[in-house]
Amino acid sequence: MKTARDVLNELRWRAGDRLGEAVLFYRDRARPEGHRLIRGPEIIELERRYFTVAAGRLPYYKIERIEVAGEVVFERPSGR
Repeated sequence: MKTARDVLNELRWRAGDRLGEAVLFYRDRARPEGHRLIRGPEIIELERRYFTVAAGRLPYYKIERIEVAGEVVFERPSGR
Protein backbone atom coordinates (compact mmCIF):
# COMPACT_ATOMS: atom_id res chain seq x y z
CA MET A 1 0.00 0.00 0.00
CA LYS A 2 1.34 3.42 -0.95
CA THR A 3 1.79 6.14 1.62
CA ALA A 4 0.62 9.74 1.20
CA ARG A 5 4.27 10.71 0.69
CA ASP A 6 4.65 8.09 -2.07
CA VAL A 7 1.56 9.41 -3.86
CA LEU A 8 2.67 13.05 -3.63
CA ASN A 9 6.13 12.20 -4.94
CA GLU A 10 4.63 10.25 -7.83
CA LEU A 11 2.39 13.20 -8.69
CA ARG A 12 5.38 15.53 -8.69
CA TRP A 13 7.95 13.37 -10.47
CA ARG A 14 6.21 10.59 -12.42
CA ALA A 15 2.84 11.96 -13.43
CA GLY A 16 3.97 14.96 -15.44
CA ASP A 17 4.02 17.21 -12.37
CA ARG A 18 0.33 16.90 -11.54
CA LEU A 19 1.00 17.93 -7.94
CA GLY A 20 -0.49 21.34 -8.76
CA GLU A 21 -3.84 19.65 -9.46
CA ALA A 22 -3.93 17.79 -6.12
CA VAL A 23 -6.21 18.59 -3.19
CA LEU A 24 -5.22 17.20 0.22
CA PHE A 25 -7.70 16.64 3.02
CA TYR A 26 -5.54 17.25 6.08
CA ARG A 27 -6.82 16.21 9.53
CA ASP A 28 -7.23 19.27 11.78
CA ARG A 29 -9.31 18.87 14.94
CA ALA A 30 -9.30 22.63 15.51
CA ARG A 31 -11.65 23.11 12.55
CA PRO A 32 -15.37 22.36 12.86
CA GLU A 33 -15.32 20.07 9.80
CA GLY A 34 -12.34 18.14 11.22
CA HIS A 35 -9.99 18.79 8.30
CA ARG A 36 -8.60 21.53 6.14
CA LEU A 37 -7.95 21.57 2.42
CA ILE A 38 -4.44 22.07 1.11
CA ARG A 39 -4.10 22.63 -2.61
CA GLY A 40 -1.10 21.26 -4.50
CA PRO A 41 0.31 24.69 -5.45
CA GLU A 42 0.59 25.50 -1.72
CA ILE A 43 3.14 22.70 -1.24
CA ILE A 44 6.66 24.10 -1.25
CA GLU A 45 8.70 20.99 -0.53
CA LEU A 46 8.25 17.26 0.05
CA GLU A 47 10.60 16.10 2.78
CA ARG A 48 11.15 12.70 4.35
CA ARG A 49 8.64 12.96 7.23
CA TYR A 50 7.01 16.30 6.53
CA PHE A 51 5.83 18.45 3.68
CA THR A 52 6.24 22.20 3.71
CA VAL A 53 3.64 24.89 3.04
CA ALA A 54 3.92 28.63 3.74
CA ALA A 55 2.50 28.12 7.26
CA GLY A 56 5.17 25.56 8.18
CA ARG A 57 6.06 21.87 8.11
CA LEU A 58 3.21 19.37 8.34
CA PRO A 59 3.44 15.59 8.92
CA TYR A 60 2.24 13.23 6.20
CA TYR A 61 0.38 11.00 8.67
CA LYS A 62 -2.38 13.60 9.03
CA ILE A 63 -3.28 13.46 5.32
CA GLU A 64 -6.61 11.65 5.14
CA ARG A 65 -7.24 11.79 1.38
CA ILE A 66 -5.68 13.09 -1.82
CA GLU A 67 -7.74 13.89 -4.91
CA VAL A 68 -6.57 14.84 -8.39
CA ALA A 69 -9.17 16.20 -10.82
CA GLY A 70 -11.94 14.83 -8.59
CA GLU A 71 -10.45 11.31 -8.48
CA VAL A 72 -9.33 9.86 -5.14
CA VAL A 73 -5.71 8.72 -5.53
CA PHE A 74 -5.02 8.13 -1.81
CA GLU A 75 -7.29 7.44 1.12
CA ARG A 76 -6.13 6.49 4.58
CA PRO A 77 -7.84 3.34 5.83
CA SER A 78 -10.40 4.02 8.55
CA GLY A 79 -9.55 2.95 12.05
CA ARG A 80 -6.17 4.73 11.99
